[in-house]
Amino acid sequence: MSTYSPQLLKGTFQTIILKLLTQHKKMYGYEITQMVKQLSEGSINVSEGSLYPILHKMEEEGLVKTEKVNIGNRVRKYYAITKPGASVCSEKIEEFSQFVKTMATILDPAILSK
Repeated sequence: MSTYSPQLLKGTFQTIILKLLTQHKKMYGYEITQMVKQLSEGSINVSEGSLYPILHKMEEEGLVKTEKVNIGNRVRKYYAITKPGASVCSEKIEEFSQFVKTMATILDPAILSK
């Protein structure tokens, strides 16, 4: 269970996933969920039920591409960011950064210094 409310996190998952894919050549779904959990020190848990619809939508939009790799008797689907995806990632990070600053200003300017 995430420390943060689902409503708060919903709009950030795409940004988080795109950022991870810019930092790693390719990742598979479970690997993404574990990396988010690790980097957030357990505060954010992305369920597979939330992750795959986002990945499929990003694939349809051309933000990520997939590659299927045979591993033993299993097929693993890897996701990699595309050039348009990298551009969207930069835009989303900037937008989120500005949003955080605006919220801090509205709620309490001292939040930024904590």
